[in-house]
Amino acid sequence: MAKVHFVTLGCPKNRVDAEHMLGLSQKDGHELCDDVSQADAIVVNTCSFIDSAKEESVNTILEMANIKEDTGAKLLVTGCLAQRYGDAIAESIPEIDGLLGTADYSRLPEMISKVHALAPIENAKGGEAKKAKNSLPIVSSGGDVEQSNWVSDELQFVAGCDMPRTNTMPQYTAYLKIAEGCDNTCAFCIIPKLRGKQRSRPIADLVSEAKRLAKGGVQELNLIAQDLTGYGHDLEGKPTLAQLLHELGRVEGLKWVRCMYAYPRSLSKDLRNELATNPRVLPYFDIPTQHGSDRMLRRMRRGRDQTKLKKLLTSLREDVPNIVLRSTVIVGFPGENEEDFNQLEDFAETLRFERLGVFKYSDEEDTTAFELDSKCEQNDIDDRYDRLMQRQQRIHESHLEDLLGTYHEAVVERESEEYPGLMIGRLWSQAPEIDGQTYFSSENPLAIGDFVTVKIDQVHAYDVVGEVVENVDENQVLPFGVRDR
Repeated sequence: MAKVHFVTLGCPKNRVDAEHMLGLSQKDGHELCDDVSQADAIVVNTCSFIDSAKEESVNTILEMANIKEDTGAKLLVTGCLAQRYGDAIAESIPEIDGLLGTADYSRLPEMISKVHALAPIENAKGGEAKKAKNSLPIVSSGGDVEQSNWVSDELQFVAGCDMPRTNTMPQYTAYLKIAEGCDNTCAFCIIPKLRGKQRSRPIADLVSEAKRLAKGGVQELNLIAQDLTGYGHDLEGKPTLAQLLHELGRVEGLKWVRCMYAYPRSLSKDLRNELATNPRVLPYFDIPTQHGSDRMLRRMRRGRDQTKLKKLLTSLREDVPNIVLRSTVIVGFPGENEEDFNQLEDFAETLRFERLGVFKYSDEEDTTAFELDSKCEQNDIDDRYDRLMQRQQRIHESHLEDLLGTYHEAVVERESEEYPGLMIGRLWSQAPEIDGQTYFSSENPLAIGDFVTVKIDQVHAYDVVGEVVENVDENQVLPFGVRDR
């Protein structure tokens, strides 16, 4: 059996794939190895959503190829880059011993065993692999290795609750991928070609996994998919996200269930009700809107104009007390002019998202947008990005100031190294990895994973500071105490 070192890049959905690969490898008898220099096999799980992600993935592969040259480890590449550019990277980076696509990763233990059994092949040319540029193929320094390219175009696989999985998040939190693939046709997005059509998992299957995670100590469950609100339309009986949330809300041990990556379509009364009243479902909704100009939304193939978007999100705020809205938008999409950008700024100002991610348009081959005319100059894209981020910073600071003096549920994550005596955690309104953090003091010892009540007494650019309090009227504590209706 091999000692295996994993490197995972990209989004939480990619992380879950890697967690399944970890679980499968362990079940097959392979040993996970934190020290790459001691590994028999190195697995790089890649991303290729936008240009910067491709470059990071290729540079990581080349970095691992250099380590392979020193240690003789086998090098395996999985994930979106392998799916999208399998032939190109197989030819350009011959140090790679094997490739697996997005729907083929369940075969990883088989591939590890196959390549581990091969005798080491000495690098014929030597020298360090060259750094990646902005596009493939990447010319590498070589070595003649017989590769195993198991990248399939049959994008039908979806992992179920019976597939082994090793949670790489802290014990108290985990992601739950409720569907694979996507049926939307957004002009800028390559994901349907990398992941295939949407394949939702049945509610019973998801509840079984949630119960297993909860028994293992998970109290925070973050639901992810390419399109959360499209959940279930491809299954018999067409179960809904609202029905799934209702059932997850009954899983003993869970405290927080959070919705991420929700396409902005009609949000049913049942879904709003779950967000507003289910004591385990957080009033937090991540709903990428992408733009605030009707013309840009049409070019993006987003299918909903800004007036309807405003009405949708405004009504969501009205129906779900204390809801936290996260969104993402793109600046510099082909054809965007100053008027379009001004409409985007007005849109962001009107909706006043608690969290807003801004992406610079990335021109990706094999997307509809790649063929569009009127591409924006990079300096215009950079300028619009800076302007929108500055505006959003003011909005974000205003939201944080509103937290002063309020009480919130929070989870304890670690001790602060920078500020001895303080703990670091997250409020219920701060999703893991993306939404900032909370510093707090406590008169009593705290353990990692404890859920506490924090009173906010300071706010900064992105983070907040408070103190743990006890014996507080539960009706004062957000998010659940104020939601009796």
